[in-house]
Parts: sequence; structure tokens; C-alpha cells
Amino acid sequence: MPPSPNTPAPTATHRPELLAPAGDWECARAAVENGADAIYFGLERFNARMRAHNFTLADLPALMAFLHERGVRGYVTFNTLVFADELDAAADYLRAIIAAGVDAAIVQDIGICRLIRRLSPDFPIHCSTQMTISSGAGTDFARDLDAHLVVLARENSIKEINAIQEAQAASGRPLPLEVFVHGALCVAYSGQCLTSESLGGRSANRGECAQACRLPYELISDGQKVDLGDRAYLLSPQDLAGLDVLPELVRAGVASLKIEGRLKSPEYVASITRTYRRALDQILEAAPPAFDREAARYELEMSFSRGLYTGWFNGIHNQELAHGRFGTKRGRFLGRVTRVQGDRVFARLESPLKAGDGVAFDAGRHAEGEEGGRIYTIDTAKSGESVLTFGRGAVNFGRVHVGDRLWKTSDPALGRELRATFAGDKVRFTRPIRAEVHGHAGAPLTLILDDGEGHQVKVASSAPLAVAEQRPLDTERLRQQLGRLGGTPFQLGELANHLEGEVIVPLSELNQLRRDAVAQLTALRQAPLRWALTAPDPTTTRVAANATAVPTETAPELIVVTRDLAQFEAALTCPGISTFYCEFENPKHYREAVTRFRSHQQTTSDFEHPTSNLSTAKPSIWVAPPRVFKPGEEWILKQVRSCEADGFLARHHEHLRFFADDRVRGDFSLNVANPLTAEFFRERYGLERVTASYDLNIGQLEALLQNAPGDWFDITIHQHMPMFHMEHCVFCAFLSSGKDYHDCGRPCEKHRVALRDRVGAQLPLKADAGCRNTVYNNRAQTGAEYVDRLVALGARYFRVEFVHESPDEIPRTIAAYQRLLRGELTGSALWQELKLLNQLGVTRGQMETGPRTILKKRS
Repeated sequence: MPPSPNTPAPTATHRPELLAPAGDWECARAAVENGADAIYFGLERFNARMRAHNFTLADLPALMAFLHERGVRGYVTFNTLVFADELDAAADYLRAIIAAGVDAAIVQDIGICRLIRRLSPDFPIHCSTQMTISSGAGTDFARDLDAHLVVLARENSIKEINAIQEAQAASGRPLPLEVFVHGALCVAYSGQCLTSESLGGRSANRGECAQACRLPYELISDGQKVDLGDRAYLLSPQDLAGLDVLPELVRAGVASLKIEGRLKSPEYVASITRTYRRALDQILEAAPPAFDREAARYELEMSFSRGLYTGWFNGIHNQELAHGRFGTKRGRFLGRVTRVQGDRVFARLESPLKAGDGVAFDAGRHAEGEEGGRIYTIDTAKSGESVLTFGRGAVNFGRVHVGDRLWKTSDPALGRELRATFAGDKVRFTRPIRAEVHGHAGAPLTLILDDGEGHQVKVASSAPLAVAEQRPLDTERLRQQLGRLGGTPFQLGELANHLEGEVIVPLSELNQLRRDAVAQLTALRQAPLRWALTAPDPTTTRVAANATAVPTETAPELIVVTRDLAQFEAALTCPGISTFYCEFENPKHYREAVTRFRSHQQTTSDFEHPTSNLSTAKPSIWVAPPRVFKPGEEWILKQVRSCEADGFLARHHEHLRFFADDRVRGDFSLNVANPLTAEFFRERYGLERVTASYDLNIGQLEALLQNAPGDWFDITIHQHMPMFHMEHCVFCAFLSSGKDYHDCGRPCEKHRVALRDRVGAQLPLKADAGCRNTVYNNRAQTGAEYVDRLVALGARYFRVEFVHESPDEIPRTIAAYQRLLRGELTGSALWQELKLLNQLGVTRGQMETGPRTILKKRS
């Protein structure tokens, strides 16, 4: 909520941009008419909200002319991963976007950033929150991409934002920062959620998130269900509301404040935009307008709310972030049911309610469905209780109980008020322009209008100024006539009167001068921005010509990924394995793993099986830092490096910098989906190899290998897909009363925990050194049936990953894949063998072409 009267005003002088979402034309108008400085929107392809209505390429000229006339910037969301066989289409799409004069593209894919720069040397790139930029190294990375702005991860606190700004200032090349300030919070780090991909073949990195985080789960600890009462929505955070911390964000120098909601209604866009516009103006204006704190909170709750919370801005508080009681819209809490008599419900209300409002009865069993409807009448009983009646058949009163929570979910009157702010073509929100007038008797009156955004027009009257015998054109009279800007997107701001002497011109002439100047200024603003575009070139989407393929005689290598010491020791005894990757929850154990690896080297004369025809790579052990880094966590990276492994897996921008002098390979979290991305990591950061994105199915993997050398890539052919990767700690939130690692008692070190979904699958849960949680798919997925095709295209390095397998399972699985790579076993035969080896069987997972099952969407 807005700051209290005692909150000191921000000292920063900049005005942060207010950025609103627009899923369609109505939403765009709602944003513009309620004070947005910019909007962001998607097109038919390559955007992370494919379920929104979205605009088309054909809409762009009219949309940008409308926005620019109103002084509003427009950013296209090109924020998905792009596959190798889509790069040519993406280039054509980007050419059209750039030519249409869009203000910037919001981009996730590294290869697309490089492609944009090949197409245009000056078109602005905004690094999407899907890039998981959460530290100063991330902004350095964005500068390497020649980006203009960085959208930070939602998980960054204000303290961390200030640290990033300090790091940027020290570099001497700061980039503007954008943060989400309101709307739905994804529980997983954006760009790091593979849940929908894993469960249904619908990648969040491709705009097809099925919102599995909003579903109920049971908590299983050491094999037993934990009784959590009515808390079942363990991964569903409350919605972000940053009004309380707006002064701190302004002081931190945040350049853009972003509202989430491209799937929301135009009324939602209108409500949230106008609320934050008013709050910002109160903070920034010398004479701030009045702001009703309680009315603002009510409006935010009614527009859409799963509960309002400051998210991670004030740091981590796992008890508050996700209360677990529901995962959908609620609205305003009204009170509790005190009695049910026939078709009447009695309640003690804490907030106003009126006939026509919609309500829902919350018995704490949301998954079973809830009762609710519109209020028909509301009266007051002698007891002081409110008596509610509903339309016939609207409510099953047998399912309404004493003690049920009562929520107001709809306020039609507010909805009508909000729609009135943007419906039709009427201009409602105006922006100030500066006017100057010049002239003297016998010369024309010259009017200059300046919109403060680089547009200036100069017009002269057709009739000369005359000496005024009475009522000369003084500043007051000029303001009166020039300020008649109704129906235009302007209001008269500063007026500079440079007229010499007491002069006059007919008012009709002055009015025509104003109209002509406004028309010219409007035309200037509507003109599309002109970005440089290179000539079409078929090599634009290709990697460098000197990239060499793997020699066909190079034997394939099997790389084993283990997640605890017992698994590692089991893998270490397997003949024929030369390369080991370790990802342990506690990096302190890396030193022990490296010690055991070195000892094993000394006591084993040959790491190869005597009859093996697999790779004879020099034995090596590689370790993985935690998947995300935030300011203040340097100690973790130092601890990782201290183990003196042979190499490190880069999983975050910070790792590219910290391990720059070491041997480094890129892990899957770098989201390498096309050859341009792979080439950038290899050429700019010297990575030996990168792991192909887990979003790629077999057809897309083949396209990748057809367009880049196979020895650039590790390809994972056996794994439990890492689904949610979260700052939210389920261990802390639901197995302790603490707010973070300081006071949680570390239940993650004491219990083996899983989340049980609605179909009974128990999904393993693990915590890392940064207390971030990863939920894994319980079923292993295999690409065994596709290995021959991948080898034929040059792939040589194949990863087999383990999560919760026992040490006894490790050698059997490794041996099976070794036989596959040696040609002693077919992919289909291994598929059958794995089904027998694994208690839950196996799945083809994301390797299989096309979507498999569709998760039920949540509202």
C-alpha cells in the first residue's frame, strides 16, 4: 500500500516508467487511459503468453501510431526460447517488428539477442525476466549482448537490487533495471520452470505454462503424509503488491515498474494501472494528489487477488509467501459465517457488502468446489449479524457451514466504473506539453509546441500581430486560448510568453494556430521510429563458417550425474566411465567426492572396460554450484571452488564470471536451444561444451545438431526432469515455524520429502546450499530410442542423471546405457529393460515429439 505520511520521500529525481500489460486492444486502451508510460504485448508467435489474445504483425503500425500519439511506448514480448529450425522465421518476424517502429523487444533467448543485433545495430533489446538475471554478473552478461535494459528476477529483494546497482555503478556501464511490482508471482524462477514441459509437453519457456503451481499437493515426509490442515496449495504464492515499497524502489533507481497480467481483463489493467499511477504521482510530485490507501487496497483485491503480499522485496519469509489455503482468485475478506437458516446466511462482516456483489464461501476445501453467488438482499439482524439472501438455486446451503470464510469476489459497480475509464474513443489521460509564443507588432505570431520527448513543432499565424488598443495577449489570455486542448492527448503545461509589447491577433487566428500546431505535433508523434536494418542475408541465422563437426570416428562418451556421495561412489566403481558430474545439496561434500575420485584414479590403472569401444576421455570430475546466485552468496561459490575439481558446470551468469579461469561447461539451466546461443557461450565465455535445453524434443534436437557441431553439446538421455526451481522453501514453510534458514531448524537435512500430486505421484523435493528447492519428476525419462539418430548427427556426449536412486540401481542403469552406446543393445530393448529396472517405469518425456497430456488449467 502507499507509504504512510511519516515515510520519507525518495531522494531520487528520476521518474520510473510505469509499464502495463496488454493482451488485446481493449487492454491497451485501458492502460493508456489510466496513465501507463509504456505497455508490453505479444504477437502470434514467440511470446510467453500464448493463451492471451495477442496482437498480429498487421496490428503493429496502427498500435504503435496510437501509443506514440498518446506518449506511450510499446514493447513486443519476444520472450520464448527459439529452436534452430525456427531461426529463419524468427528473423523475418523481427524484421517486421523493427520496421514497424516498436520501442523495444523483450527477449529471453540469447541467440535471438544476437540475431537482433545482426539485423539492426540500434534496435533496443530488453533482457526478459526469463533470463533469470539476479546479480551484477547478469547485468554484465546483458551488456555483452548489447542490451538496453534488464528485467530482474522477481526473487530479488530491495537490498539485493541496491547491491546490483552498486555493482553496476562500479563497472561504469550501468543498465536500467526493471522489476515486476504487481501481479501473479510464479513460484519458480522464470526461465527455470520445466514443470509443464515435464508433465504435459507444454513448455513455460514457450509460453504454454499450465500453472501446475496452482494445484493442490500433499506433503510426504519420510514416507508419511504430513497433516497440514486446510493447507494444500503448497506452491501457490500470494499475488505481488509492491505499493508498500514504491518509495524504496524509486530510491533504488529502478527505471521501470512492471505490472503482470497479459491474460487479465481490461478492467484489471485499468484498475492496477491507475492505482500505481496515483501512488507514483503522490511520491514524485511536489504537490502530491490525494491518495486513499484503503480504497486502493480494496480495488487491488477486487481486481484480482490470491492475497496481496510484497513478495521477495523485503527478503524471504516462507511462512507468509504461500499460505497454502487456496490457489485462485479470492478478493476481499468479509468475515465468517455465523449461522445458516434455510436460504439465509448470517455473518459478521468486517467489510462493506451490497446487493449485486458476488461472494464465495470458503470451507478450506477448495479442490472439492465451493459455493457462492450474487447477493440478492442484505439486511441486519437484531443480533448485529448481516443476513444474506441469494437468487433461487444459486447456492446449495447444505454445503455452507458455520465458520466458513466469506469472500467478496465481484463488485459490478467497481467494474462499471473501471470500464468507463477506457471504453470508446474518448481521450481521458493527457500529458503536458510546453508552449512558447514569439512575435511583435507587424510580424506573425509564432507558436512552438514541445512534448518533452523529442518532438517539437513551430507554426506561424497567417495574419500579423497588431498593436493592442485594449485587452492585449497577456500570459493569462494565451493560456486560456492555447489550453483548449480537449479531445487531444495533451494538456498545457509550461507556457513561455515572449511577445514584445502589447499586441493582439484575432482569437480565430490564435485558435487555428493552436489546432495546426497540435495536428503537426500529433503527426510527428505518430510517425514510426526508424531503426537501422541490415540488408537481408541468408547467413544471418547461421553460426560461424569455421565451426567444425565431430570426427565420425570419435566414440560416444557416457557422462554420469550423481546427487549424493553414495550414488557417486556407486558410479565410481563402474568400468568405462571417465567423466563424473556432481550436484550435491551440500557443496561441502564436493571435497570428499574429489578426494575419493583422486584416490580411485591412483588405485585403478584403467578407467575403461577392457572391451569397451566408448570414449577414452581423460578421467575428470566436475561439480555444479547452486543453480541461481544472488548478491551475498559469494561464499557458496568459494566453497565450491575449494574442492579443486577438474571443472565446473556453469548454471548462472555469476558462474561464467567466477569460474572464468577454470574449465567450465554449461549446464541445462543456460537454456541453449539454438546454435546462435551455443556459439555465444563457447566463443564469448570459452565454455568447452553446453548442455542442450530440456525444452527440445527429438526433432528440435536433430535440427540443433544439423546446424552446429555435435561436440558443442552434452545431451541428457536419462534423467528425472527438474520441474520447479524455487526461492520458496517448502521445507521451511511447512515443516517448521521459521521464516528462513536462520530459524527453520534445517528440516531439509533431516527428512526425505516429496510432494504428492492429485494422481498420487510423489515428486522428490531437494534443497540446495542457497536454500532453494527443486521438485523433480518421480519418473525417469529416457531418450534411449533416439540415441542412434543423435550419434549419426554428430552427438558424442550423453548424460545419465540420477536423483533419488539407490546405490544398487546406479551400476545397472549405467551398464545398460553403455551397452546401448556400444551398439550391443537397441534403444527399444533398453526402453523395455529400464521399465523393469525402475519401479515406476520410464517415460520418453520431452524427447517425444509433440504434447502428450494436457494439465488442467486453473483460473
